[in-house]
Amino acid sequence: MYKIEIIVNKGKTMDKDFIEKSRAALIEERNEIMASLADQSEQMQRLVGSVETGDEADRASDRIDETLLNALSEASSRRLTMIDNALDRIKNGQYGICKGCGREIAMGRLEAIPYAALCIDCQTKVDRQGR
Repeated sequence: MYKIEIIVNKGKTMDKDFIEKSRAALIEERNEIMASLADQSEQMQRLVGSVETGDEADRASDRIDETLLNALSEASSRRLTMIDNALDRIKNGQYGICKGCGREIAMGRLEAIPYAALCIDCQTKVDRQGR
């Protein structure tokens, strides 16, 4: 179970109810991703089983489906890691604190992306560096 703490940052207090609401949203999203990954795993097993049969067009289509499922799984896995990290930040009393600059992340950003680890300014810098 995750311990809910109030975060104090530069005289501001993040509401316990907001943190609990965020935690619940993160857990719900985590459960959805886990279910999706399980479904993707079943689909992958069916594709692998069907590779031996069919003509060349069927096998090519199966390879495309497999590539797509792998890409979806990788994206889901990355998001799952970000969610787990956010749950850890809640547990450690660091939720809502930017990992880049140490300032408070805007509540609007956390409502939109509850697993956000960076404030808008720091995320913008990261995005620009990645181009």
